[in-house]
Amino acid sequence: MWAGGRVLLGVAGGVLAALCFLAAADDRLENELYVTAGDELYRAKRGPRNESLESCDFGVGPGVLRGAYAQLPRYFADSGKVEDLESRLMTCMTRIQGFGEEAFPRHARGDARMADFQRLAAFIAAQSNGMPLAAPLEHPREVEAYRIGERLFHRRAGAHDFSCATCHAAPGKRIRLQRLVDFSNRGDAQQSIATWPAYRAATGEVHTLQEWLATCYWAARHPQLRYGSEASIALTVFLVQQAAGGVIATPGVKR
Repeated sequence: MWAGGRVLLGVAGGVLAALCFLAAADDRLENELYVTAGDELYRAKRGPRNESLESCDFGVGPGVLRGAYAQLPRYFADSGKVEDLESRLMTCMTRIQGFGEEAFPRHARGDARMADFQRLAAFIAAQSNGMPLAAPLEHPREVEAYRIGERLFHRRAGAHDFSCATCHAAPGKRIRLQRLVDFSNRGDAQQSIATWPAYRAATGEVHTLQEWLATCYWAARHPQLRYGSEASIALTVFLVQQAAGGVIATPGVKR
């Protein structure tokens, strides 16, 4: 190859590397902005009762955030339900701040009311960074949710007769350039679940785990998941147990 060609290739490679570096830096900045905005929302006095969420108990004590996300979903005696991070936020926003259902998204996909939950989830989840996923599976309701989630994961339905397992229970599967998570592989499951909430380059926003599940349901032509529903929480319980031990590093970055 002539010398000029080598120079051009070298310049092009350098430009590409610089662009990739800038894109990664931009993603990190976006994540930080979501976490900061979530921190502000968590401490802000809002709702009909003009209260903050600082007294909310996410499972490790009122107002304690460190390690809380690492142990979700779990059973809460005060609500009598198994709750994940997002449904627990809904419980606390109702009981502490006085918000009604009209303030919450109906569906996890394409609802403008998701914005507050994206930011709050990013902030709260980030307080468990570096800790292993260790959601309990001891209470009968937790075990029941796991079994329902497992059935839902393998249940074929919709116009294409797909299940979650159709795409996510075997190695080497892709949709276009996107490699699909294999939940039959512990390491793959850990890397995926431990990095939600995550910034998605395709949308330019940080999305929650429930949003990802809703997007998968939509892509498989299943009925849309209701936000905070028992079905969405049961699926989350199952997936988090498949990923047990994964080290939390959120907000992650997804395509």
